[in-house]
This record gives sequence, C-alpha cells and structure tokens, in this order.
Amino acid sequence: MKILIVGYFTQISKSNIIRHFPKDWDIVIVPPGKEMLHHIEDCQVIIPEHIKVDRNLLSIAKNLRLVQTGAGYDNVDIDACTQLGIWVANASGVNAQAVAEHVMALILSYYKNIPFLDAFMKNRIDESQLNYSGSELTGKTIGIIGFGAIGKKVAEFCRAFDMNVLAYARKAVVQPDGFVKMTDFDYLVSASDIVTVHASLNPQTKQLIDKEVFKKMKNTSLFINTARGGIVNEKDLIDALKNGDIAGACLDVFESEPLSTDSELRNLSNVILTPHTAGMPDGLKFHKKRYDFFMNNIKRVENGEEPVSKRNQLL
Repeated sequence: MKILIVGYFTQISKSNIIRHFPKDWDIVIVPPGKEMLHHIEDCQVIIPEHIKVDRNLLSIAKNLRLVQTGAGYDNVDIDACTQLGIWVANASGVNAQAVAEHVMALILSYYKNIPFLDAFMKNRIDESQLNYSGSELTGKTIGIIGFGAIGKKVAEFCRAFDMNVLAYARKAVVQPDGFVKMTDFDYLVSASDIVTVHASLNPQTKQLIDKEVFKKMKNTSLFINTARGGIVNEKDLIDALKNGDIAGACLDVFESEPLSTDSELRNLSNVILTPHTAGMPDGLKFHKKRYDFFMNNIKRVENGEEPVSKRNQLL
C-alpha cells in the first residue's frame, strides 16, 4: 500500500508520521509541486493538503482508491472521484477540540487585549502611560455559523463563560437543554457580539460573508473565521474593519494561503492573525488523533470496506 501525503511538513512531523503507520506501507511525504507528480501514478491513497485533487490530477492517479482529507474537503472534485471509483473521506470532528480551544484563545486575546499588553510590556513603556480597553465575556452573545462538532464544542466552552449562544445551521439541530438558541442567519449576525464561522466551504457558503453581512453586524462586533477563507470576501472584510462596520476580527484562514506578506490584514491593529494552525493540537509535530483516523480508514479500504466519514458513495 503506497500512501502519498502532500503538504508542508517539518522533518520532525515527517518522521513521526512515518513511524505511526505500519512498516509494510510505503509512506511518501512531499510538498506540492513536481516531485508529487512522480508518485501520483502508483499510489493507492492520497492525503492532500494545499493542492487540488481535480480531474487533471486524477487522470494520472491510475491506482488511486482513496482520497483522505482532514476536516475540509473543498479541494477535492468529489464527482470526478465517484465516476472513477475512488472513495473520498474526510476526518470529521478530529480537530474539534483543538479548533474550539483556538477560538476561545482568540476571543480572550481580543477582549483582554493581550497582543497590545504584551507589546506594551516588551517595549518597556512606563506603566503610568498604560491606556487600553478590555471587556469581560459574561453576558456577551456569540453567534455560531455552522453547528457541527466544532460549533458544538465552542458552544460548550461559551457556557462556562456565562455567554449567550446563538447558532445557525442549514439542517435543523435540536438542543435538548435549550442553552443554545437556533436561529436564522440574519438574526444571528445582527444580534451577536461575536460571530464565528464553523461551516464547510461549498457552493452555498462560498463568499457567504460579504459587505452586506458585515453591514448587518453590530459596529462593536468581533468576527472570527477558523473554517475556510473562501467563505469570506476578504476585500469586504478589510473594508468593514477600516470603515468601522465591525470592531475587529480574528482570522486563522484566508482566501489565498499562505497569506501574502503584503496583505493589508497584517497592518490592521484591530485584527489578530494566526497561520491556519487552529486545528493543530501540538504545534507542527504530529496530530496523532488525525493520523489514527487516517490509518483506520486506509485499512478499511484495503480490506474492501467503506471508509468512515465518506463523502461519496461507490456502486
């Protein structure tokens, strides 16, 4: 079984990944680019990051049986895979704890003004000159767009901070304890102090958050995106931040990644940025829970079974 893993990895993470899989599997880890193409033709499984698995790539992958992604699968042409008899599966929920913790870290950093205070101390400024704003989370309303594993975990954490939670999901979700109030999209964005996105990127959500949505938000609101950059019109977001339509943003994902070094987002004082690391539980070393999931699915396909969290159905 040849497994092709495409992405940007450190030597430490590469060695940990290879050790995690059975010794009789051929594990190839390469960055996106020409080297990847040398291994596509004879691999049975591809784990793609930062590449599109489209018809052009699939036309080369003659022996491919499974495309296994992390939580997101917007980079895979599922219809083409189905036509070619290739399973597509994602790792739904494996990043939920890590992403939800990251969201709370961003929220606290923003409202407690941690980046400013850290810079203030490190710049050795006289503390008699300290002047900053901050806020408690108690009583604030957070609106969660997308209520899957990550959205539900964020809601659990917000309960501990005595926050009010609104949620919007295309499929109705029943909350037995009534802590989370399911509502429509427009009410959520207009009533929330914090709007956080936890939906997948698809034709229905592509650029869902645009200038019209930002104008509906409170001008004191915080916008958070740890899902997919394509869900947000980035130019409209920058305009909203500069014009005061919203107060601030915390972003882990971007329309184009990695984020351009000259992106205007890097210059805005009301923005906190992280480099698409929300789903990583222990830095860049190794995501054991994710690779346990991957290994189980690969073994299932190897044994002629359907993968868990499949995104298509083969005849």
